[in-house]
Amino acid sequence: MASPFCPNCRRLIWICVLLGALWKIRAEQIRYSVPEELEKGSLVGNIAKDLGLEPRELAKRGVRIVSRGRTQLFALNPRSGSLVTAGRIDREELCDRSPKCVVNLEILLEDKAKIFGVEVEIIDINDNAPDFGAEQREIKVAESENPGTRFPLPEAFDPDIGVNSLQGYQLNSNVHFSLDVQSGADGIKYPELVLEHALDREEEAVHHLILTAFDGGDPVYSGTARILVTLVDTNDNAPVFTQPEYHISVWENVTVGSRLLTVKATDPDEGANGEVTYSFRKVRDKISQLFQLNSLTGDITILGGLDYEDSGFYDIDVEAHDGPGLRARSKVLVTILDVNDNAPEVIVTSLTSSIQETSSPGTVIALFNVHDSDSGENGLVTCSILDNLPFTLEKTYGNYYRLSTHRALDREEVSEYNITVTATDHGTPPLSTETYISLNVADVNDNPPAFPHASYMAYIPENNPRGASIFSVTAHDPDSNQNSRVTYSLAEDTLQGSPLSTYVSINKDTGVLYALQSFDYEQVRDLQLLVTASDSGDPPLSTNVSLSIFVLDQNDNAPEILYPTLPTDGSTGVELAPRSAEPGYLVTKVVAVDR
Repeated sequence: MASPFCPNCRRLIWICVLLGALWKIRAEQIRYSVPEELEKGSLVGNIAKDLGLEPRELAKRGVRIVSRGRTQLFALNPRSGSLVTAGRIDREELCDRSPKCVVNLEILLEDKAKIFGVEVEIIDINDNAPDFGAEQREIKVAESENPGTRFPLPEAFDPDIGVNSLQGYQLNSNVHFSLDVQSGADGIKYPELVLEHALDREEEAVHHLILTAFDGGDPVYSGTARILVTLVDTNDNAPVFTQPEYHISVWENVTVGSRLLTVKATDPDEGANGEVTYSFRKVRDKISQLFQLNSLTGDITILGGLDYEDSGFYDIDVEAHDGPGLRARSKVLVTILDVNDNAPEVIVTSLTSSIQETSSPGTVIALFNVHDSDSGENGLVTCSILDNLPFTLEKTYGNYYRLSTHRALDREEVSEYNITVTATDHGTPPLSTETYISLNVADVNDNPPAFPHASYMAYIPENNPRGASIFSVTAHDPDSNQNSRVTYSLAEDTLQGSPLSTYVSINKDTGVLYALQSFDYEQVRDLQLLVTASDSGDPPLSTNVSLSIFVLDQNDNAPEILYPTLPTDGSTGVELAPRSAEPGYLVTKVVAVDR
């Protein structure tokens, strides 16, 4: 078999890359095509250009691939702005023999919370040769067979598609046999060995033939199998299946070990010539892991767990052969029915954990993708949140949802939200998945400090000691952190020509007022102050409150006689009264005051 990698193939790959079709569908869908088996880092398309960005903007604007599921096949090159392969891509492994192999991924533009769909078609190259599975096959032929009799030959399998797949067969030149290739309704080519001349077992008991299968690639790849034609005594009837095709539908949750169906073939010959046994033809690993065929009864049973999400259909080739080796072919077509056995999956692709309380309605909090591997109604998903929350869910591109605010938030009312996003499918019974998103509401300095009272009155006795505590005021700010840290100050004013700051002071942190001097009721009877409470926000907010301080009188002054006045020379004062003064006569008046 020729090597599957060659210089011509590499040139073909790069020609395909250069000629790969790129076109846009809708404003948010981009398509590329790329051949399989490219080396890691090979160019798929200029994603930066198709997004309308410069390459250097990819990282700055948070452009990244957010596709879910299988191993990532593609990556972003931030220097060139290109979408490149993340490793070698095998189309046959990815899409089996599907006529079209498409990989879908999503590109997230983080700063705009916007999703772009990218569809990459994987183009087949001729990297597989036809393979018969077994290097040798024995065919037993009765020596009495007439010329023109046909014998089924093993088919080769080529996982490539189109012209790169199996195109035909060749048989080495010989006297007794020729090759005829039939095409079935399914398009598969079936090689048959045609007897051209009568056989003689005594002359030659075994005929050695070489069957070659070839594809149509460039270069052409081929595979061979050795055919041993062993002559036996006459067996003139081949087995015949009761149906050319068997159709069966089965639920994906069918129990392992359950009987799927029974294939049946009959052979009218007697003895060993009429004993029919069954086997799979062209059995592939996946088929052999899921289904088992009883070679004697024809019962096909479930060997491994079926999964609709892995494959919804299986095409099984079966073969019946009698003792000498005459064979018949049939097909078993198995349709897997979906069961709602997958809960929706929620993948958060972009998330903001904190938002300012003054953020405008419509601010995006999270962008997430929902997916359900089931089909039909079982795969339809609806997302919801509680109605009493100030948020809204909006479906954007494909299965992407956007969680955003629908009204202004108030941190002083609610400082943190725990949002439950419920994704529910439409199956019976429905399955759901809950995803929890925590959102912190960041404080903005939107509340000034507030005093409990509109005004205050305080009393202090005169002759107080200096530094004595007079009164305490407290203001509360419902904001948080620095925005709620309150400091206190006194408005500048004068009293009897002196600044108020020489009479009293206030502790800026506690709001306690202190007397800076000993008050004298006879000089100062009250002080009228304006206390300011300011927070530490940016810009700071403040509130004023009036405070009246009254000085209380103490008995700290002796009475003072104003009249009669004492002589200034130090002598004793004299008041005169006539000798004839009678009792009750007014001698003088004494006038005294007490401050």
